[in-house]
Amino acid sequence: MGVQPQESLLLQSMHLITAKPVMYIANLAEGGLKDNPYLESVSAYAENEGAPVVAICAQMEAELAQLAPAEQQEFLHELGFNEPGLNRVIAAAYELLGLQTFYTAEAREARAWTVPRGASAYDAAGEIHTDFQKGFIRAEVIPYDRFIARRGEQGAKEAGEMRLEGKEYLVADGDVIYFRFNV
Repeated sequence: MGVQPQESLLLQSMHLITAKPVMYIANLAEGGLKDNPYLESVSAYAENEGAPVVAICAQMEAELAQLAPAEQQEFLHELGFNEPGLNRVIAAAYELLGLQTFYTAEAREARAWTVPRGASAYDAAGEIHTDFQKGFIRAEVIPYDRFIARRGEQGAKEAGEMRLEGKEYLVADGDVIYFRFNV
């Protein structure tokens, strides 16, 4: 017997901690990331709950933080990872919570903003400031990879990579957005 729709709305309004999504982070000893019965046990438990598990070694993460960026990549590669544990924890949390990132960039500042997956350009504008949302005209959108490949806004514009989108545009993860508004 499941929860009825009316009951679901009531439960959501209570913000019960037991109703929140769960993620497990397994802090393992160095060398314990593979063939570890404890990790397998945690993973099996989490799987029964439909929860993700991220395995990290805090000691290795601390050592990694002390290295220069080039050495960090080499160290990670030797361990068989593409990115540090913190990045994996953040990515898993974003996935669990249904979040994504979009960017705004100016000559002196670039910022990352978080919105729910499926957010419209109108909703994203409101994350920055209510005036952006109130006076929304359009969003000028450049996919992140195109923004980097074209070395910024000007290069992307010249290459025809910038699109004009309206309020209903669904923001994609990694979009670089310039909001046009009038208040």
